[in-house]
Amino acid sequence: MTCLTPAKIRLNSGDIPSAIAKPKRRSSTCRREPRTVDLELKGRVAVVTGGSSGIGAAVVDLLQQEAACPVIWDLQEPLSSGPAAPFLNTDVSDESSVTAAWRQTLHKFGEPEILVHCAAIGSGCFGFPWYNVPASAWEKTLQVNIMGMTHVATVAGRFMAEKQRGAMVFLSSVAGQIGSRTDPPYSASKAANINFAQCLAQDLAPAGVRVNTVCPGMVRTPLNQSVWKSWAEQQQADTSYDDWATEKIGQVVPLGRWQKAEDVANAIVFLCSKRAGEITGQTINVDGGFVMHS
Repeated sequence: MTCLTPAKIRLNSGDIPSAIAKPKRRSSTCRREPRTVDLELKGRVAVVTGGSSGIGAAVVDLLQQEAACPVIWDLQEPLSSGPAAPFLNTDVSDESSVTAAWRQTLHKFGEPEILVHCAAIGSGCFGFPWYNVPASAWEKTLQVNIMGMTHVATVAGRFMAEKQRGAMVFLSSVAGQIGSRTDPPYSASKAANINFAQCLAQDLAPAGVRVNTVCPGMVRTPLNQSVWKSWAEQQQADTSYDDWATEKIGQVVPLGRWQKAEDVANAIVFLCSKRAGEITGQTINVDGGFVMHS
Protein backbone atom coordinates (compact mmCIF):
# COMPACT_ATOMS: atom_id res chain seq x y z
CA MET A 1 0.00 0.00 0.00
CA THR A 2 1.37 3.39 -1.04
CA CYS A 3 1.21 6.16 1.55
CA LEU A 4 0.45 9.60 0.23
CA THR A 5 2.97 12.24 1.18
CA PRO A 6 1.97 15.87 1.41
CA ALA A 7 3.55 16.46 -2.00
CA LYS A 8 1.21 13.88 -3.60
CA ILE A 9 -2.01 15.28 -2.13
CA ARG A 10 -3.95 17.57 -4.45
CA LEU A 11 -7.24 19.17 -3.48
CA ASN A 12 -9.37 21.58 -5.42
CA SER A 13 -10.98 24.43 -3.56
CA GLY A 14 -14.33 22.83 -4.21
CA ASP A 15 -13.25 19.76 -2.26
CA ILE A 16 -12.68 21.79 0.94
CA PRO A 17 -15.70 22.29 3.17
CA SER A 18 -16.53 25.96 3.48
CA ALA A 19 -16.31 25.81 7.28
CA ILE A 20 -12.66 24.80 6.92
CA ALA A 21 -11.76 26.88 3.93
CA LYS A 22 -13.07 30.12 5.42
CA PRO A 23 -13.23 30.11 9.20
CA LYS A 24 -16.07 32.25 10.46
CA ARG A 25 -15.30 35.27 12.55
CA ARG A 26 -16.48 35.01 16.09
CA SER A 27 -19.58 37.04 16.62
CA SER A 28 -19.25 39.97 18.98
CA THR A 29 -22.01 38.36 21.05
CA CYS A 30 -19.63 35.48 21.86
CA ARG A 31 -17.09 37.69 23.56
CA ARG A 32 -17.03 37.44 27.32
CA GLU A 33 -16.27 40.35 29.55
CA PRO A 34 -13.44 39.71 32.03
CA ARG A 35 -14.67 39.10 35.56
CA THR A 36 -13.15 39.22 38.98
CA VAL A 37 -12.30 35.82 40.46
CA ASP A 38 -14.50 35.17 43.46
CA LEU A 39 -12.55 33.36 46.18
CA GLU A 40 -15.82 32.73 48.06
CA LEU A 41 -14.50 34.15 51.33
CA LYS A 42 -17.36 36.54 52.03
CA GLY A 43 -18.40 36.49 55.67
CA ARG A 44 -15.91 33.82 56.70
CA VAL A 45 -14.20 34.44 60.05
CA ALA A 46 -10.40 34.21 59.88
CA VAL A 47 -7.91 34.31 62.74
CA VAL A 48 -4.63 35.97 61.71
CA THR A 49 -1.83 35.75 64.26
CA GLY A 50 0.83 38.41 63.91
CA GLY A 51 -1.71 40.41 61.90
CA SER A 52 -0.74 43.86 63.15
CA SER A 53 2.25 44.33 60.87
CA GLY A 54 4.27 42.94 58.00
CA ILE A 55 2.94 39.99 56.05
CA GLY A 56 0.20 39.37 58.61
CA ALA A 57 -1.18 42.88 58.08
CA ALA A 58 -1.12 42.35 54.32
CA VAL A 59 -3.12 39.14 54.80
CA VAL A 60 -5.70 40.96 56.92
CA ASP A 61 -6.04 43.70 54.30
CA LEU A 62 -6.51 41.21 51.45
CA LEU A 63 -9.02 39.14 53.42
CA GLN A 64 -11.04 42.30 53.99
CA GLN A 65 -10.91 43.05 50.27
CA GLU A 66 -12.44 39.60 49.75
CA ALA A 67 -15.21 40.47 52.27
CA ALA A 68 -13.93 37.99 54.86
CA CYS A 69 -13.93 38.84 58.57
CA PRO A 70 -10.36 38.68 59.91
CA VAL A 71 -9.57 38.87 63.62
CA ILE A 72 -6.05 39.92 64.59
CA TRP A 73 -4.21 38.06 67.35
CA ASP A 74 -1.04 39.93 68.27
CA LEU A 75 0.86 41.45 71.16
CA GLN A 76 0.86 44.89 69.52
CA GLU A 77 -2.15 46.72 68.23
CA PRO A 78 -2.17 47.59 64.53
CA LEU A 79 -0.77 50.98 63.58
CA SER A 80 -3.27 53.67 62.67
CA SER A 81 -2.19 53.16 59.07
CA GLY A 82 -2.68 49.40 59.38
CA PRO A 83 -5.75 47.23 58.91
CA ALA A 84 -8.88 48.24 60.83
CA ALA A 85 -9.92 44.81 62.06
CA PRO A 86 -10.90 43.42 65.48
CA PHE A 87 -7.85 42.95 67.70
CA LEU A 88 -7.23 40.55 70.58
CA ASN A 89 -4.06 40.86 72.62
CA THR A 90 -2.60 37.37 72.36
CA ASP A 91 0.72 35.76 73.24
CA VAL A 92 0.98 32.66 71.05
CA SER A 93 3.80 31.29 73.20
CA ASP A 94 1.38 31.12 76.16
CA GLU A 95 -1.14 28.28 75.85
CA SER A 96 -3.64 29.91 78.20
CA SER A 97 -3.52 33.18 76.22
CA VAL A 98 -4.25 31.31 72.98
CA THR A 99 -7.13 29.36 74.55
CA ALA A 100 -8.66 32.58 75.89
CA ALA A 101 -8.32 34.31 72.52
CA TRP A 102 -10.05 31.41 70.77
CA ARG A 103 -12.98 31.56 73.19
CA GLN A 104 -13.27 35.33 72.76
CA THR A 105 -13.20 34.97 68.99
CA LEU A 106 -16.00 32.41 69.07
CA HIS A 107 -18.09 34.52 71.42
CA LYS A 108 -17.61 37.91 69.74
CA PHE A 109 -17.09 37.20 66.07
CA GLY A 110 -18.35 33.71 65.25
CA GLU A 111 -16.84 30.37 64.28
CA PRO A 112 -13.44 30.67 62.58
CA GLU A 113 -13.12 28.70 59.35
CA ILE A 114 -9.65 30.04 58.54
CA LEU A 115 -6.41 30.23 60.50
CA VAL A 116 -3.39 32.12 59.18
CA HIS A 117 -0.44 31.87 61.56
CA CYS A 118 2.16 34.57 60.92
CA ALA A 119 3.39 35.34 64.45
CA ALA A 120 7.12 34.64 64.81
CA ILE A 121 10.38 36.15 66.01
CA GLY A 122 14.04 36.00 65.11
CA SER A 123 16.66 35.25 67.74
CA GLY A 124 18.24 38.69 67.43
CA CYS A 125 21.61 36.95 67.29
CA PHE A 126 23.78 36.42 64.24
CA GLY A 127 25.26 33.03 63.43
CA PHE A 128 28.34 32.43 61.28
CA PRO A 129 28.98 30.11 63.14
CA TRP A 130 26.03 28.87 65.14
CA TYR A 131 27.87 28.74 68.48
CA ASN A 132 27.83 32.52 68.59
CA VAL A 133 24.14 32.23 69.51
CA PRO A 134 23.55 31.74 73.28
CA ALA A 135 21.20 29.03 74.50
CA SER A 136 18.76 31.63 75.85
CA ALA A 137 18.19 32.95 72.33
CA TRP A 138 17.40 29.44 71.11
CA GLU A 139 14.91 28.85 73.93
CA LYS A 140 12.91 32.04 73.30
CA THR A 141 12.84 31.59 69.52
CA LEU A 142 11.73 27.97 69.68
CA GLN A 143 9.11 28.74 72.32
CA VAL A 144 7.47 31.40 70.14
CA ASN A 145 7.97 29.86 66.71
CA ILE A 146 7.40 26.18 67.45
CA MET A 147 5.29 26.04 70.60
CA GLY A 148 3.35 29.08 69.41
CA MET A 149 2.38 27.15 66.29
CA THR A 150 1.52 24.13 68.42
CA HIS A 151 -0.78 26.12 70.70
CA VAL A 152 -2.60 27.80 67.82
CA ALA A 153 -2.90 24.60 65.77
CA THR A 154 -4.30 22.69 68.74
CA VAL A 155 -7.23 25.00 69.48
CA ALA A 156 -8.05 25.56 65.81
CA GLY A 157 -7.46 21.97 64.71
CA ARG A 158 -9.75 20.42 67.31
CA PHE A 159 -12.53 22.84 66.50
CA MET A 160 -12.23 22.52 62.70
CA ALA A 161 -12.04 18.73 62.86
CA GLU A 162 -15.27 18.67 64.84
CA LYS A 163 -16.96 21.01 62.37
CA GLN A 164 -15.58 19.04 59.40
CA ARG A 165 -14.36 22.15 57.60
CA GLY A 166 -11.61 24.74 57.64
CA ALA A 167 -8.27 25.82 56.23
CA MET A 168 -4.98 26.62 57.92
CA VAL A 169 -1.96 28.35 56.44
CA PHE A 170 1.30 28.62 58.37
CA LEU A 171 3.93 31.18 57.47
CA SER A 172 7.36 29.59 57.35
CA SER A 173 10.41 30.81 55.42
CA VAL A 174 12.87 29.75 52.76
CA ALA A 175 15.29 29.73 55.71
CA GLY A 176 13.45 26.62 56.85
CA GLN A 177 14.42 24.83 53.62
CA ILE A 178 18.04 25.79 53.08
CA GLY A 179 19.48 26.03 56.59
CA SER A 180 20.22 29.76 56.72
CA ARG A 181 23.29 30.45 58.85
CA THR A 182 22.34 34.07 59.47
CA ASP A 183 19.92 33.12 62.28
CA PRO A 184 20.19 29.40 63.13
CA PRO A 185 17.38 29.30 65.76
CA TYR A 186 14.97 31.01 63.36
CA SER A 187 16.00 28.73 60.50
CA ALA A 188 15.55 25.59 62.61
CA SER A 189 12.16 26.72 63.89
CA LYS A 190 10.91 27.43 60.37
CA ALA A 191 11.96 23.95 59.24
CA ALA A 192 9.92 22.60 62.15
CA ASN A 193 6.91 24.65 60.99
CA ILE A 194 7.02 23.01 57.56
CA ASN A 195 7.32 19.52 58.99
CA PHE A 196 4.61 19.98 61.62
CA ALA A 197 2.21 21.45 59.04
CA GLN A 198 2.58 18.26 57.01
CA CYS A 199 1.72 16.21 60.11
CA LEU A 200 -1.37 18.38 60.64
CA ALA A 201 -2.38 18.04 56.99
CA GLN A 202 -2.34 14.25 57.26
CA ASP A 203 -4.22 14.17 60.55
CA LEU A 204 -6.91 16.64 59.48
CA ALA A 205 -7.49 15.55 55.88
CA PRO A 206 -10.16 12.95 56.81
CA ALA A 207 -12.13 15.80 58.42
CA GLY A 208 -11.91 17.91 55.28
CA VAL A 209 -9.55 20.44 56.86
CA ARG A 210 -6.68 21.62 54.67
CA VAL A 211 -3.25 22.69 55.96
CA ASN A 212 -0.50 24.36 53.91
CA THR A 213 2.67 26.34 54.42
CA VAL A 214 3.88 29.44 52.60
CA CYS A 215 7.57 30.36 52.56
CA PRO A 216 8.42 33.97 51.80
CA GLY A 217 11.76 34.82 50.24
CA MET A 218 13.32 38.23 50.65
CA VAL A 219 10.66 40.58 52.00
CA ARG A 220 11.36 44.01 53.46
CA THR A 221 10.04 43.33 56.97
CA PRO A 222 11.54 44.51 60.28
CA LEU A 223 12.56 40.91 61.02
CA ASN A 224 14.34 40.49 57.69
CA GLN A 225 16.03 43.87 57.94
CA SER A 226 17.44 43.20 61.42
CA VAL A 227 19.07 39.98 60.21
CA TRP A 228 20.38 41.48 56.98
CA LYS A 229 21.85 44.53 58.72
CA SER A 230 23.78 42.22 61.02
CA TRP A 231 24.94 40.32 57.93
CA ALA A 232 26.12 43.54 56.29
CA GLU A 233 28.02 44.52 59.45
CA GLN A 234 29.70 41.10 59.55
CA GLN A 235 30.87 41.57 55.96
CA GLN A 236 32.05 45.11 56.77
CA ALA A 237 30.29 46.49 53.72
CA ASP A 238 31.79 49.78 52.56
CA THR A 239 28.49 50.98 51.05
CA SER A 240 25.16 51.95 52.61
CA TYR A 241 22.94 49.13 53.83
CA ASP A 242 20.35 49.82 51.12
CA ASP A 243 22.96 49.64 48.36
CA TRP A 244 24.50 46.49 49.84
CA ALA A 245 21.09 44.80 50.21
CA THR A 246 20.03 45.72 46.66
CA GLU A 247 23.22 44.26 45.24
CA LYS A 248 22.81 41.12 47.35
CA ILE A 249 19.23 40.63 46.14
CA GLY A 250 20.44 40.83 42.56
CA GLN A 251 22.96 38.07 43.30
CA VAL A 252 20.75 35.57 45.14
CA VAL A 253 17.22 36.05 43.75
CA PRO A 254 16.74 34.91 40.12
CA LEU A 255 14.00 37.49 39.51
CA GLY A 256 16.39 40.09 40.88
CA ARG A 257 14.01 41.93 43.18
CA TRP A 258 12.61 42.01 46.69
CA GLN A 259 9.30 40.28 47.31
CA LYS A 260 6.52 42.35 48.85
CA ALA A 261 4.28 41.44 51.76
CA GLU A 262 1.35 41.65 49.34
CA ASP A 263 2.95 39.01 47.11
CA VAL A 264 3.01 36.55 50.00
CA ALA A 265 -0.50 37.52 51.11
CA ASN A 266 -1.85 36.71 47.64
CA ALA A 267 -0.66 33.11 47.95
CA ILE A 268 -1.89 32.76 51.53
CA VAL A 269 -5.39 34.06 50.86
CA PHE A 270 -5.73 31.87 47.78
CA LEU A 271 -4.83 28.79 49.85
CA CYS A 272 -7.52 29.78 52.35
CA SER A 273 -10.15 29.83 49.63
CA LYS A 274 -12.34 27.17 48.04
CA ARG A 275 -10.39 27.71 44.82
CA ALA A 276 -7.59 25.78 46.56
CA GLY A 277 -9.93 23.03 47.70
CA GLU A 278 -7.65 20.21 46.51
CA ILE A 279 -4.41 21.65 47.89
CA THR A 280 -3.20 20.38 51.26
CA GLY A 281 0.09 19.38 52.83
CA GLN A 282 2.01 21.63 50.43
CA THR A 283 4.82 24.13 50.89
CA ILE A 284 4.54 27.08 48.52
CA ASN A 285 7.54 29.36 47.99
CA VAL A 286 6.97 33.02 47.18
CA ASP A 287 10.62 33.87 46.76
CA GLY A 288 11.42 35.07 43.25
CA GLY A 289 12.99 31.69 42.48
CA PHE A 290 15.46 31.76 45.38
CA VAL A 291 14.73 28.11 46.22
CA MET A 292 14.28 25.80 43.24
CA HIS A 293 13.71 22.05 43.53
CA SER A 294 14.53 19.63 40.70
